[in-house]
Amino acid sequence: MYNGQQPIFIMKEGTERTSGRTAQSNNIAAAKAVADAVRSTLGPKGMDKMLVDSMGDVVITNDGATILKQMDITNPAAKMIIEVAKTQEQHCYDGTTSAVVIAGELLKRSEDLIEQNVHPTVICDGFRLAAQKANELIENHSKDVSENILTEVAKTALTGKSAGAVKEFLADISVRAVLSVSQEDEDGVVVNLDDIKVEKK
Repeated sequence: MYNGQQPIFIMKEGTERTSGRTAQSNNIAAAKAVADAVRSTLGPKGMDKMLVDSMGDVVITNDGATILKQMDITNPAAKMIIEVAKTQEQHCYDGTTSAVVIAGELLKRSEDLIEQNVHPTVICDGFRLAAQKANELIENHSKDVSENILTEVAKTALTGKSAGAVKEFLADISVRAVLSVSQEDEDGVVVNLDDIKVEKK
């Protein structure tokens, strides 16, 4: 910007610039497309996807994280959805597909509200309040689980992975390893995964 004039944007040849409602719609559409790409893989009965790279190599998987890593994304909003999956993977090591699908649904609902002239800031504030309420409900309805239930959860998480053929064995030793290092404090049960070492041959 020079002498109080409007800023000058220098963009590559062939680049298109959009703003306002058009930009919002384009970004929401791109983000929803990412969510739709992995939606059918969700859950223990999720369907497999066949991925073919530029070299012709084929990967068949229903693991959302694997599928998202193979996507060539250029849209900024869609990239943010990928970042949601990465954050989920880094902190929870699972649930990437669920996180992406939920984000896609929130954007879908946002689009409906934007068309009703609800300001995006108001929508974001509403989502924050909803998240707080959801956490309260989860806390109030939470209950203790047995080792058997934890093992079933672990087996579900392993379904569709490359280790799926030995999921019974892996689920059992994983749950026993986690329980052996778990500790209780005022916030509940805490597990430091750094206390678990994985040996590889």
